[in-house]
Amino acid sequence: MIQLQNRRILVGISGGIAAYKTPQLVRLLRQAGADVIVVMTANAARFVTATTLQAVSGRPVRNDLWDPAAEAQMGHIELARWAELVLIAPATADRLARIAGGLADDLLGAVCLATRAPIAVAPAMNQVMWEAAPTRRNLATLVADGIAVIGPESGDQACGEVGPGRMTEPESLLEAVVGLFEVPPGLSELRAVTTPPGGSLSGRHVVITAGPTREAIDPVRYISNHSSGKQGYAIAAAAIAAGARVTLISGPVSEPVPAGAALIPVESARDMHAACLEAAGDCDLFIAVAAVADYRPKTAADRKIKKSDAGDVGLHLDLVENPDIVASVAALPRRPIVVGFAAETHDAMKHARAKLTRKGLDAIIVNDVSRTDIGFGSDSNAVTLIWAEGELTLEKQSKASLASEIIDRLAALFVRQLAHTNPENVAH
Repeated sequence: MIQLQNRRILVGISGGIAAYKTPQLVRLLRQAGADVIVVMTANAARFVTATTLQAVSGRPVRNDLWDPAAEAQMGHIELARWAELVLIAPATADRLARIAGGLADDLLGAVCLATRAPIAVAPAMNQVMWEAAPTRRNLATLVADGIAVIGPESGDQACGEVGPGRMTEPESLLEAVVGLFEVPPGLSELRAVTTPPGGSLSGRHVVITAGPTREAIDPVRYISNHSSGKQGYAIAAAAIAAGARVTLISGPVSEPVPAGAALIPVESARDMHAACLEAAGDCDLFIAVAAVADYRPKTAADRKIKKSDAGDVGLHLDLVENPDIVASVAALPRRPIVVGFAAETHDAMKHARAKLTRKGLDAIIVNDVSRTDIGFGSDSNAVTLIWAEGELTLEKQSKASLASEIIDRLAALFVRQLAHTNPENVAH
């Protein structure tokens, strides 16, 4: 099916090993009807050739800021005006930093600064680089500037490590690009997926926690739980669709990051606690979906514990309590609206209402994880939304559908508080 007929897409390639995937991406965009021009950085040419990209795009590859063949010798302006979408795949850590800083010392950087077209990036880098604080700051800047962030995915990496940082696969990138161009009839401009105008959360900053935490026993073992992150990531996507600027604070999961979300990856409950307190500073709505470990080992061994070390008495762990993240955010003097999640196995409503009061929450969402057809790892869920004045049961459905309903209900319940939240985020 032709879905991108005559759309003008500039594909930028920066210097990472994931550039080997970009010719297939260009081929798929062309098959979908798009007109594609490729702009390569100097380092990208170390991973993929201009000859290959010219063959799949049908156009000469551009790589020189000082191209004498360009219109009026201002190739960056020519390309910036031509593009309806600038898609950078792969976008290395260096390239993200350059875009966030507004650098224009090569052709791709100059195009990004000169274009009025929407920009999307598909990050690709080593997992440690992806999780580094400067990268997180740059991503937050890009999302705030309206740039769509597609991925990355988690898995095996070329460096031999395993974790988040793999570039989203070309087929999924194609789907994301098609979604970027889906606009209501009669509109010619491209919809900005990071902050759709007129949504129920338009202009609001929503912080969402997702996934499990891991509490180290030694360098290779940890305490964790069965959370897949699916529900939290679905809620993040639904909040973006409702117009919010979304910060997603996530434990280790394999879910792709929703386009437009600023991901802050964390490992332990204490890591998540620190990230949440920092992010809550300018947050309007805080939704704590993550399954945070209540306890952690009092001390973590710096070397792998061998069976022989335990002897005949076996291994014993002294556990200490982790900080309560959602209660800490709710106790802030300048606090957002705070919504918790409760995964219960018995007396679900009783325990959830007790948590609502004890932790000072505005609402809590409870699900029965003793059921085998919903909850952890499942693509479906059923929950009950509880607030001070009432409760509402949302029947079993896909987690994506449920996420949209949850966001709609929360926006309806707290729209007045949201409307009166001032720029300093004074408590409602």
